[in-house]
Amino acid sequence: MPTLAERIREKAKELGFDRVGIVPAVELDTERPRLLEWLARGYHGEMAWMARDPEKRSDPRNLFPPAKSVIVVAMNYFTPHEHQDDIESGKISRYAWGDDYHDVLKSELVSLLDWIRSECPGAEGKVCIDTSPTMDKAWAVRAGLGWLGKHSNVINSEIGSWFFIGEIFLSIDLETDAEAIPDHCGTCTKCIDACPTGAIVEPYVVDSRKCISYATIELRDDEMPANIAGNLKGWLYGCDICQDVCPWNRFETPTSELAFEPRNGETLLQLDAVMALDQESYAERFRRSPIKRAKLSGLQRNARYLKEKSG
Repeated sequence: MPTLAERIREKAKELGFDRVGIVPAVELDTERPRLLEWLARGYHGEMAWMARDPEKRSDPRNLFPPAKSVIVVAMNYFTPHEHQDDIESGKISRYAWGDDYHDVLKSELVSLLDWIRSECPGAEGKVCIDTSPTMDKAWAVRAGLGWLGKHSNVINSEIGSWFFIGEIFLSIDLETDAEAIPDHCGTCTKCIDACPTGAIVEPYVVDSRKCISYATIELRDDEMPANIAGNLKGWLYGCDICQDVCPWNRFETPTSELAFEPRNGETLLQLDAVMALDQESYAERFRRSPIKRAKLSGLQRNARYLKEKSG
């Protein structure tokens, strides 16, 4: 008879997850020093929340005391559409083309946790995506879902790097069989060489303050740093350059999750249309979309810089 862990993996795949790993809920002892060093260098920029609760980020038992096992899942979001260059429009990062992945993953992870509770009465669990103080990429690597690429995204040799990560911290011991996947980046430096702002300051380390994604999504300043403003390369929201050039993404496969298909068939937005939005039309247009993260002021600031560049 299959073990509970085996049945959990099967159920997770039924729910649409492409990869599943189960590991013990222990301290991320080797990853914690790297996190603290990254924070000490100020590479998190104005994302102050990343500096909070490092003890929770590095040990799941500080976030969810009953934790004994961690179920780590990956959900592919790649859809076979291409970005187009249009000086009157701005490009959207691939992850934000469809519905908000937080909603999609949370719904399926909650369903998985409910199923586990039905199979194992008394089990407790906590669902986490990237809004919780957890080190999602570190857990994905530990669970054998892939290796950390030089662009700091997790890469899987069969589906590339276009996937979201989530976890369930569980109060029961589960059989684990996760094996670490060796780093297959080798001597390749395509992501480092392609970054127009030099944000990948060394292999596996990104300085957010130099990153187009950070500047167009998280930065709340009215003005952009000159190095980024002059090198936006048409990006209105986010940036996919380091993943687009990654050789491992030649193995990308289309997702089965329709929620990640581009809304309204759009992979870019007209700049004048963005500038014409008011708060009401913005809220309606981007309801349950990742793009709402930038807020109207940020999205219009980005559009303004792109218009100035094209003009």
